[in-house]
Amino acid sequence: MWPVTLKRMLLIDNENVYDPAKVLSGTVLAFDFGERRIGIAVGEHLIRSANPLTTIDNESNEVRFNLITQLVNEWQPKLLVVGLPLSLDGSETEVTQLCKKFARRLNGRFNLPVVLIDERYSSVEASQLLNQSGIKGRAQKVMLDQVAAQTILQSYFDGLS
Repeated sequence: MWPVTLKRMLLIDNENVYDPAKVLSGTVLAFDFGERRIGIAVGEHLIRSANPLTTIDNESNEVRFNLITQLVNEWQPKLLVVGLPLSLDGSETEVTQLCKKFARRLNGRFNLPVVLIDERYSSVEASQLLNQSGIKGRAQKVMLDQVAAQTILQSYFDGLS
C-alpha cells in the first residue's frame, strides 16, 4: 500500500488520495503541533532532506489555518507530516487528542494525506541542534518549534524504505 516501514507512523487519508508516485516525488510540509505554537518544516522526498520553515505563534485556529493555507499554496506539498506528542511511556495525552484533531483537519481542509509520526524527544533533539549551532537559552525560543518540525520530518524521511 505505502512504502513506510516504521511502525510508529499512522496515515490519515479520508479521501484515499495517497498516490505513492506523486507523494514520493513531491514536497512535504511537517508540523510540530502545540497549543500555542506550531513549528513548520519543509522537505523533498527526492533528496530526503528537511529544513525548518517557520513558526506560527497564535492560538486562534482561524489564524493558524489561514497561514497554513498560504504555505500549502506556496509549497504545493503532496504529503503533510504531523508529529504526534505521546508521553514517555507511549501513552496518549490530552495534547495527543488535540494533535490528532489538527491532523484530521489538515486532511479534510487540504485533501492531502497526513502521516502522524511519534515525536517524542523532537524538542530535545531540536534544542541540541540549536546548541550545536551556537544558539542557546532564550534565543532558541524563536526557532525551537520549526527545528523540532525539521527533526520530525527528517525522522519520517529516515524511516522510508
